[in-house]
Amino acid sequence: MYAAMLLHSAGKEITESAVENVLSAAGIKPDAVRVKALVAALAEVDIDEALKAPVFAAAAAPAAAPAAEEKAEEKPEEEEKKEEEEEDLQGLSALFG
Repeated sequence: MYAAMLLHSAGKEITESAVENVLSAAGIKPDAVRVKALVAALAEVDIDEALKAPVFAAAAAPAAAPAAEEKAEEKPEEEEKKEEEEEDLQGLSALFG
């Protein structure tokens, strides 16, 4: 996947041989089956649009209703997680300008 993102950011076409060349240059022996599956999966994907789309993580439902004090303590942690996710997304978008 990283090889495909690198090729995309460089404005190159994502082909099996291009992905294999990137992996080989990184010192990784490419797995032909995985490379073929990756290229086939990305054939119908508009990567620019996919990067613009927001990413939502599914939240797990709590097992029991927490007390009001516990809720107050959880909010800062949740806000920190959201901030970290936003920072991660900003870092990802920086790869593709």
